[in-house]
Amino acid sequence: MAIVWMSAYHLFFDLNHFGYLKQNFYLDPFWTWQRTAIVSLFLFAAGLGQAIAVHQGQSWPRFWRRWGQVAACALLVTAGSYWMYPQSFIYFGVLHGMAIMLLVVRLTAGWGGWLWVLGGAAIAMQFIASYAHSAWAGAEFLNGNSFNWLGLISRKPVTEDYVPLIPWLGVMWWGMAAGTWTLRQRPHWFRHAPGSDRGPAIRGLAWLGRWSLSYYMLHQPVLIGLLMAVGALA
Repeated sequence: MAIVWMSAYHLFFDLNHFGYLKQNFYLDPFWTWQRTAIVSLFLFAAGLGQAIAVHQGQSWPRFWRRWGQVAACALLVTAGSYWMYPQSFIYFGVLHGMAIMLLVVRLTAGWGGWLWVLGGAAIAMQFIASYAHSAWAGAEFLNGNSFNWLGLISRKPVTEDYVPLIPWLGVMWWGMAAGTWTLRQRPHWFRHAPGSDRGPAIRGLAWLGRWSLSYYMLHQPVLIGLLMAVGALA
């Protein structure tokens, strides 16, 4: 569902980029809150997926293979965004953040209920950092490119996508915590009843979920290519 929502959001973003719409995707709450919700869904689901992987005994070599795919795709996103937006390219977007967060979440997978506390603390740190900037001028260094990936900032950097550790690590921690609790207390929620028909819509969403990284990497080039073709034909 997050993928479908993201696709619709990016379609309108691309239409705006090519001049078919006139929207402010950087300041208008209608668009900024959608982005927040979409990223939250992705990171919560990633934490949930890690809970299931750990529960199923996923080995470290298999984890590293998947992590390597995420990290490599993050570098491709940086390269592609630099080609399109050299003044605001993506240097720490959702995949960059996810690569770091997956490591942290995996290493803290056995912390049980403390993951809820850690998640809340990570989210609260954003507000604490905002207060720190207003009370202490020395915190300005956290806005620099060397440190703003932490998320302890007072102003958003100029970049097309920005998903720092704070507060987003908290969302993935909560996903891990929710998955761990569910597997212990409500394991049947993750089971598919044999013989039940999930219907084509649910099967389609499940397929998108299984191939989420591939879809994420391909959907924007496809959308942009189609809009460029439409513009050339018009």
